[in-house]
This record gives sequence, structure tokens and C-alpha cells, in this order.
Amino acid sequence: YLSEIGKIRATHAGTGETSYYPPLSGLLNAIGDTLSPKVRCVIQLQNRGAGMPDGGMFTADQFRTKAAKQNPDKNPLSFLPPSRGVVEVKSPAETMASIVESEQINRYWNLYGLVLVTNYRAFALIGRTPSGKPVELEGFVLAETEEAFWHLAAHPRAVPEPLKARFADYLGRAMTHNAPLASPQDLAAVLASYARDARARISETDLPALRGLRDALQNALGLAFEGDKGEHFFRSTLIQTLFYGIFSAWVIWARRHLRTPLPGDGTLKQALREAASDYDDGSRFDWQKAVWHLRVPMIRALFEQIATPARLEPLGIKEVLDWTGAALNRVQHEAFFAAFDEGHAVQYFYEPFLQAFDPELRKDLGVWYTPAEIVDYQVERVDTALREDLHIADGLADPRVVVLDPCCGTGAYVHAVLRRIARTLNEKGADALTAHDLKKAALDRVIGFEILPAPFVIAHLQISLLLETLGAPLEDDSAERVGVYLTNSLTGWVPVQSPKDLVLFPEMAQERDAANTIKRRDSILVVIGNPPYNGFAGVALSEERDLSTAYRTTRLAPAPQGQGLNDLYVRFFRMAERRIVEMNPSGQGVISFISNYSWLDGLSFTGMREKYLEVFDRIEIDCLNGDKYKTGKLTPDGEPDPSAFSTEYNREGIQVGTAIATLVKVDAASRRVSHGGEDAAATSAIERGGGAASTSERGGDAASTIRFRHFWGRTKREDLLADKGDYQTLAPVAELGFPFMPGQVATGYVGWPALPDLLTTSYPGVKTSRDDFLVDIDRDRLLARLRDYFDPDVSHA
Repeated sequence: YLSEIGKIRATHAGTGETSYYPPLSGLLNAIGDTLSPKVRCVIQLQNRGAGMPDGGMFTADQFRTKAAKQNPDKNPLSFLPPSRGVVEVKSPAETMASIVESEQINRYWNLYGLVLVTNYRAFALIGRTPSGKPVELEGFVLAETEEAFWHLAAHPRAVPEPLKARFADYLGRAMTHNAPLASPQDLAAVLASYARDARARISETDLPALRGLRDALQNALGLAFEGDKGEHFFRSTLIQTLFYGIFSAWVIWARRHLRTPLPGDGTLKQALREAASDYDDGSRFDWQKAVWHLRVPMIRALFEQIATPARLEPLGIKEVLDWTGAALNRVQHEAFFAAFDEGHAVQYFYEPFLQAFDPELRKDLGVWYTPAEIVDYQVERVDTALREDLHIADGLADPRVVVLDPCCGTGAYVHAVLRRIARTLNEKGADALTAHDLKKAALDRVIGFEILPAPFVIAHLQISLLLETLGAPLEDDSAERVGVYLTNSLTGWVPVQSPKDLVLFPEMAQERDAANTIKRRDSILVVIGNPPYNGFAGVALSEERDLSTAYRTTRLAPAPQGQGLNDLYVRFFRMAERRIVEMNPSGQGVISFISNYSWLDGLSFTGMREKYLEVFDRIEIDCLNGDKYKTGKLTPDGEPDPSAFSTEYNREGIQVGTAIATLVKVDAASRRVSHGGEDAAATSAIERGGGAASTSERGGDAASTIRFRHFWGRTKREDLLADKGDYQTLAPVAELGFPFMPGQVATGYVGWPALPDLLTTSYPGVKTSRDDFLVDIDRDRLLARLRDYFDPDVSHA
């Protein structure tokens, strides 16, 4: 756009306004091509009674559908109004104020309702308030003065990248302003556009006013936002928290309010000035009052730390938040909540928002929507294990059962567990106490831990809406909150002598202390979830780093090799195993995790598998495959085998294969019931593998075998939920590292000499990064380099 304008001006042959129409229409069409439906800018519209606007913005469907139905023989432009408004252009020498308040714009606005006004260097979108008044909706400035604009046009490559991104986002919003805002996905895209604008505005800004908040987050969560990646993570976290806080408050507000028209009218100039002030008649959402709709003190405090005038003014994002509030007031409530209230807030809003807002951060954090079939299957599996293995008749609905999702994200597993509890209570016969029992479960014993503020906000929203739907709403005027806490799940299990004070942020200290109290409670019977596969831009505390130490040694299996134990999900497995096996007074419980499946047979995880055979009574593996590297995402028959995380909205899924592990530990009493009164155990895999492990060494009876089954193909999630396919029994062998995957091994294979015993010396080979030194097309040059390398008189510096 700027380059073309610069070329035209360099000819000194153009006019101040019309000569630059082609670059402008090219810009708008380029942006329009990215929209759905596509939008086309047509220059010089016909006079429909208000004059001839310089351009009009039409959607593709106007040509294909509406025009064909209305009059197939006529040019659609002659009778169809531009659905995305008209464009009025003036010279860069003119000021936007004089253009916007002109009688010409008033005529166009009266006829078309939406006018994009520009002098090439600045833009303003003039639309309507709910009462029909004209209002300046959004503006954008490329250059404050004509001189600065011509300088940009002469040096277009000097434009900062954040400014380019914000400009493109602005035009996209201007061209979709008249589009129906009805689906959660569409709203997510609009809010993500504003969030990108806000992040761009703070990207080059020092944040001294937020250093206290930064320090509080680091101290409370055990993180350190270091380097460029840490700084990006912190700033993105701030913006996400702000936008999710506003969105959550709007959802709560919108479900309880109806729109009413705003009174008044006037001249264009007066109306524009009037519309600049906030309306407050209760019929419109006011983002500045969002904090009143945020229930959890921690969320309120976090929002207040960012959204106060003292914070927003230095950040320069109040204008963007005003636009965000206006967009939320345009949403068509009935259509939006028809989709959103189905329990798919994450799939329809959170995930598309993060993908549009910051796809790299989404990838780094491992934020992937866990499909409902997987979540529901794990919940059902745990409920069955509680009933059949631990002999708890009501399963998850038993008030003694405490459930933890240590990486709850936006609350999918907490949501599913509460739905399962509600179903059990209703099956037993709903009465006046059913809602009370369900709410008590949500408040006290179905717990979620989350380390990222943004999904933490959405989790509270999701669970609160679920309770409302199930007839157990939280009280508006009370301190009730669901059991989802902002905390680092991998730390705080062991008391520290003097936790750090968070004087400037007492609500975060209260949140930390409440979470730590739960971590140290008598019993957590179930740990369930989808641990993150990747870390994020924070440095772990020593307590977190040391979690995988228990898996770094073996008694019978070969020692672990490689770096696999450094993967983040391994720490979550160890945290869960320690909580169930070592910290529960009863010594019983159930773990259900879906994770990267490399631990099932990888050389790094021999100690992990050996440990589980020692301490758990039943181990079941549902292997979902879908691995890019081992199988090329193909079934044994060569058919497509997508990731279990591939959905309609995320077809790629993830690259690594996945598996669900169900690990059950029972106490002596439950074991006697299971064995018909006999307290005898089968010989364990540890003993079979070539070592006598006593009952005390193994913590009681241990699993001698595991149950394993494969799921392949496009229907794997449906097959999983339907519990299709039989398990096969595997007897892991010590010499092979106790693999939890089936393999074909010849009789006597484990007695063969191992390759490391036969080939005692090995080298990794030549690194490709050394090719420039070790490879040459000239033998003499190569020999000369090698002589210099081995010459003791030649320095290596």
C-alpha cells in the first residue's frame, strides 16, 4: 500500500485524492481476501440518492446468492447496497476531524449506516449506536501528519512490524463490523484481533507499574520470566488475563440482562461527541465494571492489577478495551449461547482465541483441546475403578472421594467429573439435597490446579455455568468459589518453613495457601488429567526438578538412557504416584493420565515402568497411537491414523502418539475382597525378571502383568468411549526394561549377549555441523586442515 502510494507520488503527476484510489482498493481487497466470506472493494459507487461514495465493500455472497435471487439479469451493484459499508476518501492534507464531521459523511451515514473514512494516513469507522445515533467506532493512525505520511510512503520498509500487524487487524475488523457476531468462534477471532493490538502496544513499553505483579506471580508459582521468551510469555499472559476476565464478566452479565434501546438523537457532530461518553442505563455491558462480575478474589485482584487507570494509561490500551466492550455489545446473544452453553467453551472459544492471538505460545504451552470422548472415557474408567477395585459403591459421587486434576487448563476434567457425579445422584433418586451435594463436591472435593492465569479464568467460568445449568448455582452475594486454584501443581506438597510474603498482592498469597492446604490434606483418592507435554518460559524450583529423580535408578531393569525423563509430563506422573502411593494414609487410589506414549517402551523410562510394577496393583494401557515418527500416522493396514487430538477445529492434532494409563493402588482390605478373602498375590514381574523382591520391598502386592490394547484409525475416539476391543495381557520382562508395549521376542532372546557387551566402544559419528571442516572436494585442502588440527603448535583459539 505505502510502496504503491510512494511510487505514484514520485511521478509528480497525480492528484491529491483520486490518483491513490488503486493502492487503497488493492489494500482493502487484499485484507478482504483473508476474510470469510471474502469482501471486495468497488471504487466509485453509483448515486443512490446521497451522492457517489468513493467506494463500497461487498461480500461475495451478495453476487452469488442475493443478486441471483433478486434479479439475475441485472448488475448486482446497481441495486444491492454494500453490506460492509461505504468508503469515503480525502487527501492526506485534510484532517480527519473536518472530514468526519462534514455534511457529505452525514449523507452517506444516513443512507448506508457504516462509513469508513480515510485521508490515506488515518482511518475512522463511523457507525450506529443501539439507539441509532452516529458514533465513531474505531480509528487508526498510520502517520500523524501529512509530512510523516509521505516519509513512510517513501520508506515503506521502515514501518515497524507491530504497526503493520495492528493496521491489518484494524482493517479486518472494519470490514467485518456489519457481519453477524453470533458464534463463539467469530467472537474469539474478533477479541483475538483486539488482543493482538493490545499486545503490540505494550511490546515496546517498559512495565514498571506491573513489576509488583510480575514478582508476585513468580514467587507464588515458582517461575522466573527470563530472557526474551520469558518476557513474551509474561506480556501475553497479562493480555490474555485481561481479555478473558472481560469475556468471563460479559458472559455472566449477558446471561442475566436483556438489551433495551438507548434514548436520544441529534445532529451528526453533536451525536459523535455525545457517543464518546459511556452510556450506563444497565442495558449495555461496561467492561470497566467487569470486576464486579468476577467471583474469585484472586481473579478480581489480578484483573484490578491490570485494568486500573494507573496501569492502563501507561500501557496505552484503554482505547482497545473500549472497542472490545463495544464488540461484546454487538453479539447476538441467543445464537451465541446456543453453542456456548453446550459445554464447548474451550473448543469454540478458548482454543481458537489462543490460536489466533499467539499460535507460537499455544504450541509452546501445549494448549490442545482434549476431545470430549477422551475426557468422558477417563472419567468413566476412574468411576468404574473406584466401584470395582476400591469397592466404593457410589464411585465419584461418594463424598469421601477427593479428585484432583493437576493441570486442569480450562476445566474439562473437572466439568466431566461433576457431570458424572450429577448423573449418579440422579440415578439414585434426585431430591432436595442433590443440588446441595453437587455444589459441595464442586466447592470442596473436585479440585483443579492450573498455573496459567488465562485458562484459570475460563475454568471458573465453565464450572460456574455448569453448576447453574445443573440447578446448583453459586450464590451471588457469598464467598463461594469452585475448587479450581492458581498454583504450581508440582510444588508445595512438602511444607516450607517460611513461604515468601506477597504483601502487595495478598489475594495471591491466599490462593497459594489455599492450594497448599489441599495438597497436604489427608487423602486425594483420584488424580486425573492431560499433563502438558511441553514446558513454558519459567525456571522450575528444585522441588519440581527433583520429581523425576525417583525414576533415574533401577534394581533389575537396565539403567535409563537419554533425556526422556526431562519431559514435563513425567513430573506429573511422579507427583501423582507419590500422592497416591506415599502420601495417602490408606495407600490406595487411582491415576488416569493421557500423555505422550514414549514412556511405554522408551529406553529413558525403564525405572519409571519398574517402579509402577512395584507399587500398583492394576495397570491398564489404552494406546491411541497417531504418531508421526514411529508409524507415520498410519495404521498397520496402511490407512490414515490421525492423532487422537485431531478435531474438526484442529485437524493437525499433535505429532506424538498418545496413550491413556490407568494405574490402580488398593489397600489390604480391598485386596482381600478382590481375592475372595485371600491375602495372596501372584508372583510379580519384578520377581520373574530375575530378582527376589519381598512384599515389603514392593509395598504389598504388585502388578505381575499389565493389560494393553490398541486403538487405530479415524474412529479411535468413538471406539474408546464405546469400550471396544479386548485387552491383551502383557508380562513385562526386566532384561528388556519392562516394556509396556507388546513386542515379538524369540524364545531365549533375553539370554543373548547385549550389543553393548559385544561392541564395548562406540562413537556418535560426525556431526553435520562439522561438515565444512571434514568434507571437501579438494583432497589436499582437506589434508592440510587435518594436519593443522593435529599440530600441537597451532592454537585451537
